[in-house]
Parts: sequence; C-alpha cells; structure tokens
Amino acid sequence: MSDEVIVIGGGLAGTEAAWQLAERGIKSKLYEMRPKVKTGAHVTNNLAELVCSNSLGSKIPDRATGLLQYELRMLKSLLLDAAEKTSVPAGGALAVDREKFAEIITTKIENHPNIELIREEVKEIPQDTPTIIATGPLTSDTLAKEISALSGQDYLYFYDAISPIVESETINMEIAYRANRYDRGDTEEGDYINCPMNKEEYQRFVAALEGANIIELRDFELDDPNFFEGCIPIEQLAKRGEDTLRYGPMRPVGLDDPRTGRWPYAVVQLRRDNLVGTLYNIVGFQTNLKWNEQREVLRLIPGLENAMFARMGQMHRNTFINAPTLLNATMQYRERDDLYFAGQITGMEGYMGNVASGLLAAVNLARYLKGQSEWIPPETTMLGALAHYITHAEPKDFQPMKANFGIIPELEKKIKGRRERKQAYVRRALADMERSIAGISDDDYLAEFDVPEVTFREYT
Repeated sequence: MSDEVIVIGGGLAGTEAAWQLAERGIKSKLYEMRPKVKTGAHVTNNLAELVCSNSLGSKIPDRATGLLQYELRMLKSLLLDAAEKTSVPAGGALAVDREKFAEIITTKIENHPNIELIREEVKEIPQDTPTIIATGPLTSDTLAKEISALSGQDYLYFYDAISPIVESETINMEIAYRANRYDRGDTEEGDYINCPMNKEEYQRFVAALEGANIIELRDFELDDPNFFEGCIPIEQLAKRGEDTLRYGPMRPVGLDDPRTGRWPYAVVQLRRDNLVGTLYNIVGFQTNLKWNEQREVLRLIPGLENAMFARMGQMHRNTFINAPTLLNATMQYRERDDLYFAGQITGMEGYMGNVASGLLAAVNLARYLKGQSEWIPPETTMLGALAHYITHAEPKDFQPMKANFGIIPELEKKIKGRRERKQAYVRRALADMERSIAGISDDDYLAEFDVPEVTFREYT
C-alpha cells in the first residue's frame, strides 16, 4: 500500500475524501490553495466554505436530497454530521450556519493525525502518487490546463451565481412576516421571513430588474449558449416573461399573509444564514447585477427598503470535465488506476452531491490501495444513480446533474400516487444501500453502520 495519498482541494468533496481516507488508516496530504491564491467567491480561509446558499437541500426523506442525506448518514459522512450539528431553522431544508459549519470541518481536518493540510496551489497533477482531484468549480487556470492536457479534450464550462445576504435587523417586520410554506417547518413562528408584494409592487420590481445594469460578460462567456442554465440569475428570469419570477423563486403559494389571510401576489423569501439569526439570505435570488444597482433594486422589495447587505450577489465560473468519457462510476480515471476525481468538477451537482462524490472516490481509492474490489453503490440508491448518470450519459450532450428521482431506475411494481411512489423509492434505496454496505465487510470503517429509521408522517 502507498505511504502517501494526495487530495487536491479543500472544499466539500476534498475534505470529505481526506477524512474518509484518514479514518481507513491512510495518510494523505490535503492541498488547499487559499489563502495564498484567492478566488472570486470565497471570503474566508476555512475549508469547506459554502459560497452559494447555506442550504444543503431538503431533509425530507421522500425528497431527492433528503434520500441522499440518509444514505450519507449510513456511510458515516463527516460533512453531513457537521451540517446537522450546525443546522439553523429552515422548514424542510437542512440549512447551516455557514461559518460554524466550515469551522468544524477545518478543525477536524487540522487535528486528524492521518491528514497533513498544506496551503499551497498544486500546479501539476502528481504522476507517481495516488491522487484525488477535488478542486471544484473554481479550479485554478494552471491546474485546469493540466487536467485538460491529461484528458486530451477541451473543458466544458457552466456558471453559477450566489444570492445576497441581508442583515436581519434592517428588515422591516411591520411589512415582512414569518411563515413556512403550508405551515411546514421546525418552529411555530415560521423559519422564513416573507416579503409580500401586490401586483403593482411586483410589476415595478420586474421592470427595475429588466432595466438594471449587469456586470459585462467576456467574449468567451457571450459565446457560451448555456451560460446561465446552471443557476439562472433573477434578472434573466425577469426577461423570460412578466410572470416567470412569481411562478419561480417568488411564488406565493402556501404563504398566507397574516394581515390579509390570503396569499400575496408574489413573495420574496429570506432564510436564516447563521445560528444567531443576524443574517438572512434571499432565497433563489442569484444575480449578476452591478452591486450599486443590486442595492437599489432589492430595496424595492417591501420590507427591504432600508436593508443593509452583508454580501452582494455575484457570478462565478464553474468548471467540469466530460465525465462520461473519462471516469468510471467509482470516480476512477479510466486511463490511470490511482487517479480519482470528486466534487462538482465531475458534474455531480449540489452540495450533497459534492460530498457524496468525495466519499465515493475516497472509499474506492482506499480499496484500490488495499487490494480490495471496487465499490459501486446500487443504481437504485441516489448515490449510485448519480455516479451512474455522470459516467454513462451521452458525452456530446453531457450536463451536470443533481440528485433527483428521475435518474433512478423505475420500480418493478407501478405505484399511482406521486408521494407513495417516492416513498417506495426511498425504502428500496435504503434497503439496497444497507445490503451493499454489508457486502463490503472488509471495510473496517463501515463494519458498524447505522440504518436510519425513516418516517414520512411528519411531512405528509
């Protein structure tokens, strides 16, 4: 077995991968280029910093991300455990205090005896050392060129946008109100702050969005037909039709305004971004507007007329490889047995998907180094379905994919009800994952794993 493993990237996938290797007795060097090399999206030097939303997706078991979380719990994910310990009220979502979450991960990694954290940029792919590349959406240009040269193909690009964060004490609660959609959630008063709009206010807001100035795109961005499809900014949604926003991130369904007893014409939701509740992010409001214009436009939202912003929205480039041509479902590079990829660079989308890919890559690299057989989760599980999709999709049409029930094989027996059908998918997935983990009894770390109890009553 090799005396050393290298993990490149200190994000969600890289930290999960390093931890999983370390817990299996394999020493690794985890490279993170920050703070020596900064990015346009990160604001701290912590590992596993969440640069977009603070939500890791729905925790409801019959939702796709909820199922993936249940599977990761069985697989002893470090990051899922940290997320649950730093969670903030967010209805049916698993949202975290992003600073506390990153601090826990950083401390765990720094203090593990089998992990050496190195704050340097990796400019070349190690040739003689088992490696996991988990550099994420903001891979440095130098390393990106190396990976492109390795694969013999051009990169694919898509783009992401992050939402603004508001200081909660500047929200006008005489206008805004607390509520969860259809009263679902963790607290009686409501986990979300809702800013209601009537028709006139909504139309004025949409007109302002359409007329606002955006950050100028570069030539290669203008030439990309899929520039915004990964995470569509609100100003682009506004241009797709007057009602697009109120049927999207501003949909008012299930959110009774206590002053009228009715749904507003449209609503802007804010979700807690830290445990103490001093910061709230505007849900679904990714934007590429110039910052001065952002402030003016967002202050047209009732309740935010005097809002102060802890962070403005911004765009950044995401990078991913054409995984169907390069990777096996183990996350192993097809042309080199000791090289693995993990995270968003593989095309596995979403925070939980990034964590899951790092875990899967680490499990298989550890098994490879120990001379054990590869492990591929069943396609009937959410992790297995994601791994299969990104490595078996049509290469010429490949786009990143996040957890969803549409990529899981159909049930043998048809079930009519949508909710009942999803619950059947969940039961099958967890049963198959339990058998699959039990089948790799040579994995000491998973020798004792917990099968989570699933109840659907709370959310039905």
